[in-house]
Amino acid sequence: MKMRVLLVSHRYPPAHAMGTERYTEQLAAGLVRRGQLVDVFTAEKDISAPDLSVRERVHAGVRVFELVNNLHYDDPRRGWELPEAEAAFERVLARFEPDVVHFHHLLHLSVGCAEAAKRAGAVVAMTLHDYWLQCARFGQRVHVDGSVCDEIDRARCAGCLSRFKYAQTPAEQRLAGWISGLKKRTGIDLGPAARRAGRKFTKRATDDDGPDASAEALWMDRLAEREDAFRTRLVPAVDRFLSPSAFLRDRFVEWGLPPERIEHLPTGVDLDAFDAVPRAPRGDRLRVAFLGSLIPAKGPDVLLEAWGRLAPEQRERAELTVYGPPAQPDFALRLEALAAEVGATLGGPLLREQVAAELARTDLLVVPSVWFENAPLVILEALAARTPLAVSRLGGMAELVREGEHGVHFAPGDADDLAHAIGALIDDPARLDAFHTGDARPPTLDEMHDEVLALYQRLAAERAERTRR
Repeated sequence: MKMRVLLVSHRYPPAHAMGTERYTEQLAAGLVRRGQLVDVFTAEKDISAPDLSVRERVHAGVRVFELVNNLHYDDPRRGWELPEAEAAFERVLARFEPDVVHFHHLLHLSVGCAEAAKRAGAVVAMTLHDYWLQCARFGQRVHVDGSVCDEIDRARCAGCLSRFKYAQTPAEQRLAGWISGLKKRTGIDLGPAARRAGRKFTKRATDDDGPDASAEALWMDRLAEREDAFRTRLVPAVDRFLSPSAFLRDRFVEWGLPPERIEHLPTGVDLDAFDAVPRAPRGDRLRVAFLGSLIPAKGPDVLLEAWGRLAPEQRERAELTVYGPPAQPDFALRLEALAAEVGATLGGPLLREQVAAELARTDLLVVPSVWFENAPLVILEALAARTPLAVSRLGGMAELVREGEHGVHFAPGDADDLAHAIGALIDDPARLDAFHTGDARPPTLDEMHDEVLALYQRLAAERAERTRR
């Protein structure tokens, strides 16, 4: 049965290619290959374009409706309740008339989009890629002080979010309007230059700023409203939630999602791409690598600190390369200083087509994230490439990497424990040969996409049956 499927994400390639965006892009391609009609609704920040306008483009053969959201918010509430986004989404629903709306993230959009999809008569699914429904600070459940939030505490959240820059300042909004008008009149786009200058020179609220009592009080009220909106408006509108990890599923059951409404659906990987690249033999120096975003939550600084705590003779028998896109300026400077101090290499970002070859030549991939990762794509790809892993004993990382079978675990955020784990493998590299000796690997993309399509069809059949009654 051919279905019309609208996929919804907060960002979308090619400008954005992190885990959620890649997952959504791959699902779109997989559904198209299965004969389904697919459109995408997403958001993009572009200060050279009119705020809250909608534009249309095509990416990899799929039509993409893009809402320009420049974060011109006057209240934190607009971070999850944005009537203009709902109105734009309703226009797309009326135009495309989807049978299924599959949400992957509502950041930069609006909780009302799910209600609109339900009113339109579509089957509504939502994949939970992080903890955004529970945590307004990037959905990572990491406090401003860097500690993991084992429990959700509204007062602690308010203190954290009072130092969180959720909107553009009035000055930034005025500048954006001027840049947009200039581009419209002359075709000259100063947006990229303004963004670079803003990152370098604009005074922003930072994580180091002290608490603001009035901001905390505002956030206490808004967090109560936010949670109520998700529980009473979003949850009833979604027919089925999907979780890439059992760990995340359990956290949302604790939060209050009915267990029968949330299914664990493991993420698939293009195994053929990794099978096509043979593993490189181990050399005289153990090749250790990090692949990921260079942000504090991913822990690249923890790895560099651990590398510095190895004995000099251990570092002489190994090499460390840290791959990833540029970090926030202050954090980037810290990483550069650490790398120079401990003799590691910052390799810059890898192109998507380079990942399989890099994992094939890596003797040990380290994933030192300090937050409750869900199902990190880099771990799944390492499992596909049969690359030994050292991962934080936390969340979906510990779930995916079975200690002794795929690699080793270490205490999250503990540079000493990580140094001990890496050092033991440098001293006895033959231990690496014991990993990945079995046949277990992640599901393929085709297997995952078949399951998603079967879910759509099952939910559509259930809805039709309820209608007949």
